[in-house]
Amino acid sequence: MTMFESPDFLPPDLRASLAGAARLHTTCNGSRTVWHAWGQPSQPAVVLLHGGSGSWTHWVRNIAPLQAAGWRVLVPDLPGFGDSDLPSACTDVDALPAHLHAGLLQLQGAGACGDQVRLVGFSFGGMAAALWLAAHPQDAQQLVLVGAPGMGLTVPERIPLKGWRHLPTSEKQNEVHRHNLMALMLQHSSSLDDLALRLHAANVARDRMPRRRMSSTDIVAKTLPQLQVPVSAIYGEHDALYKGRLPELQAAMERQSAHWGQWHTVAGAGHWVQYEAAQAFDVALGFVFNIKY
Repeated sequence: MTMFESPDFLPPDLRASLAGAARLHTTCNGSRTVWHAWGQPSQPAVVLLHGGSGSWTHWVRNIAPLQAAGWRVLVPDLPGFGDSDLPSACTDVDALPAHLHAGLLQLQGAGACGDQVRLVGFSFGGMAAALWLAAHPQDAQQLVLVGAPGMGLTVPERIPLKGWRHLPTSEKQNEVHRHNLMALMLQHSSSLDDLALRLHAANVARDRMPRRRMSSTDIVAKTLPQLQVPVSAIYGEHDALYKGRLPELQAAMERQSAHWGQWHTVAGAGHWVQYEAAQAFDVALGFVFNIKY
């Protein structure tokens, strides 16, 4: 275990709210996963899984409120992203559950009880969380999907993302990062602040799992009937993955889930809902968890 150091470009108030975390390493088949932990092992735990081309910083605005509400907050860099290793032959989300299961056991202890753990997965991390609980149903008592793909529902127009790695300067790369953030992640230009840009630029540079394909399939829809825990969902009103289709998505999730929980639409927000509308997202998550901030 080492002491966690947050990115130096975080605003001082945000850096202060994240102080005191531990940086923990777990291993599975020789591959290291890096976790960031707030709180004590004796507390009930919430595990936050970030989205594709992301890291723990996808949750940077949500960690402190959860910790203040009494949770141990565990946020890994998923294998292949951030500071975690890319496991051998790991090319998509279906390779992650074994590493997450092994990591949670190492962090919580072999005798830990899953009824003290809840999973919240954003986008790609939502797919990972669903597959994790299908393979290891004892690991958590609840699942919350946030902007998760994998439901077999598409929008007519392809999201117009642009490549950036070939560009010669950081200025030109940042132009593309701004475009991509507005095309996929955020709804309002005012949400694309310097912090969002710097977090995104740092995250995509450490994405070592290219050409992922399962997000365009119905893998989550096929997995939901297998889950033995309550499943809830929180989506931004303007999520780019489901433009005009949120009512259809909600109906499909309720129909496919063996144990349906709650649905929450966060008004005015895009795909990266927990960043763009952090306070409203936290309130919605509080309703799901039956807690008050």
